[in-house]
Amino acid sequence: MLRPQTIDALLATGAAGARAIGAPGRPSLTFDGLRRHVAATVASLGAMGIERGDRVAIVVENGPEMASAFVAVAAGATTAPLNPAYRADEFRFYLEDLGARLLLVEAGSASPALAVARELGMGIAELSVPEGAPAGAFDLRLTEVPAKAGGGTAGPVGPDDIALVLHTSGTTSRPKIVPLSQANVCASAGHIGATLALGPGDRCLNIMPLFHIHGLIAAVLSSLAAGASVHCTPGFNALKVFAWLDEVKPTWYTSVPTMHQAILARAPRNEASVKAAKLRFIRSSSSSLPPQVMTELEATFGCPVIESYGMTEAAHQMASNPLPPAPRHPGCVGIAAGPEVAIMDDAGALLAPGSIGEVVIRGPNVTKGYEANPKANAEAFTNGWFRTGDQGVMDEAGYLRLTGRLKEIINRGGEKISPREVDEVLMDHPAVAQVVTFAMPHPKLGEEVAAVVVLREGQTADEAAIRSFAATRLADFKVPRTILFMDEIPKGATGKLQRIGLAQKLGLGG
Repeated sequence: MLRPQTIDALLATGAAGARAIGAPGRPSLTFDGLRRHVAATVASLGAMGIERGDRVAIVVENGPEMASAFVAVAAGATTAPLNPAYRADEFRFYLEDLGARLLLVEAGSASPALAVARELGMGIAELSVPEGAPAGAFDLRLTEVPAKAGGGTAGPVGPDDIALVLHTSGTTSRPKIVPLSQANVCASAGHIGATLALGPGDRCLNIMPLFHIHGLIAAVLSSLAAGASVHCTPGFNALKVFAWLDEVKPTWYTSVPTMHQAILARAPRNEASVKAAKLRFIRSSSSSLPPQVMTELEATFGCPVIESYGMTEAAHQMASNPLPPAPRHPGCVGIAAGPEVAIMDDAGALLAPGSIGEVVIRGPNVTKGYEANPKANAEAFTNGWFRTGDQGVMDEAGYLRLTGRLKEIINRGGEKISPREVDEVLMDHPAVAQVVTFAMPHPKLGEEVAAVVVLREGQTADEAAIRSFAATRLADFKVPRTILFMDEIPKGATGKLQRIGLAQKLGLGG
């Protein structure tokens, strides 16, 4: 069976009366309703002068309207979701860098993006939800006509048209624009659906931010591609997750490890909801899932936890642990799950199983290259393979273990240390709930090992105790010299741990 190569074709597969988009406390939008809504939105954009190839920045809070706006805009133009929490200077950088023609906001929005859009000569359209409308349905009204000339083309979108543009995180350099084609995002949605055996009976609870590739593709688009439904919350809230599980009755959810840990921390107070949950599986991606968390999640919810490996440049998924009865391994991101995956050395040669090197990928979900950045593209592509920047090793069975981001590896006087390895050891301490290991500057060694630790509720431990524990399991040079105790782990906007730049953020100088 041929995989859909455009959003329109992808949406055609859902049964007319089946639920497509839902939200807690709201009636659901059916696939038939979603298809009509998408067609009406594309027509509205056309009436505003927005054509295929034109970029529409979306600054809308998490929820069903954000999900449907992403899909509807991508069906007729290029969608560019942005974090609503950005400040004016951040919006100025992203909107200017994208060359967006239209800003889409909620009616009544006070976002600083509005003033920036006016400065840049962008059009502005307001999204409003009619009284009693199903989740995801909205009307669009143009409030400011675009002064900026359009670069789009009339006519229906094709597989090579850009559906979605996102920026890289830019933790070590200027953020790069990642253009993802209609074919890229549809391929990734299909890969995720195949990995998870998604079908019309599945119901995803989305708690991920919808300005990030994980939520957009793994939760929203993979569900719609399978004829299943996605139920969109206002964003992650550990206090509300169990009520959402009771109401939505999802068959699965996907999130980052810090969210899983927050859910586990509150599970003992919500035993009835945990017992009533009928999850077929739980998915984890976007950063390393500590094996201890995987084990505890499986024991708590009585279902398999599927760790997957993704990145923006691959329209999300690259590898994944399979569903039972195939084996899944804690601390491992599984087997190739869509694109081809290999290990490459610095010179561009592919390595044999068991060898450590850089993870490389190629396939239908992988971007053709960063926008207007020949230097980054020359560095990122070797012999048709995309270099992920992750270090890893693959076994004879094709299972991939990541040993760290190449840029995150700690270089302590020439000794190379994987922060993930230190994380996993510290997580075994009975008082430790969460940990992030990172490099801090050192005047003689260049870098030293440091860690932030969050203790379990009611537990105590000091720096000496944690270091003594680590010393029984790690070589001396890997034991953190500095341990900070905090109430929560410093995280990025998507809930991911951010090792790079953490020492500077915490004021740990050389």
